[in-house]
Amino acid sequence: MRAVCADFETELIEFNGETGQVHLLAHYPLKAALSRLVGSLKGVSARRLRQEFPGHVRRYLWGGRFWSGSYFAGSCSAAPPTVVRQYIEEQQRPVVLQP
Repeated sequence: MRAVCADFETELIEFNGETGQVHLLAHYPLKAALSRLVGSLKGVSARRLRQEFPGHVRRYLWGGRFWSGSYFAGSCSAAPPTVVRQYIEEQQRPVVLQP
């Protein structure tokens, strides 16, 4: 995730999740197209997971895809980043796939 963000000149500040979703807090420049960043994050992570855990990932596919086509992105300019970071930290850790 950090490498993909770096490609978009974006700083990944926090990463966590829960069953069925992930939460990322990132600082990205206005010139970065959010839809392209999210698409790249989903594409790269799905490809890496399929390479590392091919048999296991098949159970989690949605119509042949690992991630759904949707996403939510919100701005936290009114909320201090520490509050958003705490929210993400308190989420359950993403499930670690075992081969």
